[in-house]
Amino acid sequence: MTSAAGDDAGLRAVLHRSLRDARQALVWKLEGASEYDIRRPLTPTGTNLLGLVKHVASVEAGYLNDCVGRPFDRPLPWLAADAEPNADMWATADESRADIVELYRHVWACSDASIEALDLDAVGEVPWWPEERRHPTLGQLLVRMIAETNRHAGHADIVRELIDGGAGYHAGNANLPDADAEWWAAYVERVGAAAQAAPDTGTQRPGGPAS
Repeated sequence: MTSAAGDDAGLRAVLHRSLRDARQALVWKLEGASEYDIRRPLTPTGTNLLGLVKHVASVEAGYLNDCVGRPFDRPLPWLAADAEPNADMWATADESRADIVELYRHVWACSDASIEALDLDAVGEVPWWPEERRHPTLGQLLVRMIAETNRHAGHADIVRELIDGGAGYHAGNANLPDADAEWWAAYVERVGAAAQAAPDTGTQRPGGPAS
C-alpha cells in the first residue's frame, strides 16, 4: 500500500464524512429502545436492530481493514468458516448492546486510520469477490462501505418504526415533515387510497389472485 500524500483530499473528506454520517444514523436507531426490542426479529428473515449493527461492524472490519492490508485486530468468531449461517445478523443473549456498539466504534477507529493512511487508489484484495474485480482500490471499497452502511441504516429505519413508531434520520435531523399524529394518519390514508385506486396491471395483490 502507498501513503496518502498524493491523494485528492477533497474527495477523501467527502467520502469519509458520508461514511461517518451513515454510521451515526445506524447506531442512533438503538437509542431508547429496550433490550428485547433491539434484538427481536421484525421480518420473516429475522431482521433486527442490534444484528444490523453487528453485521455492518463485521463487514467494515473486512473491507476497510483486512482487505486493504491492515488486518483487523480482534477475532470475529461469528465469521469463522464453521459458524452457523447468518451468525453476524443477530446478537446472542450474552452479547450485550454495549459490547456490540463498542466493537463497531473500534472498527470505526481502525477504518478511519486506514482511510487516512492510504491513497484512495491504493489497491486491496477481496478474496471472496470474482477474480476480475478482486483487487479494488481503497476508494472503491470506501464507496462500497458507504452503500452497505446506508442500506442497512435504511433497514434499521423500518425496523425501529415497526417497534415503536420511532423515525428520522438522526438526532437533531428528522428529515421528515413536521406534522402531528392527525396529519400522519391522514397522509397514510391517502397513500393507501392511491394504492387501491391504481390500475390493475395483472400483478397479484396481497389477499387474493390477480383479476
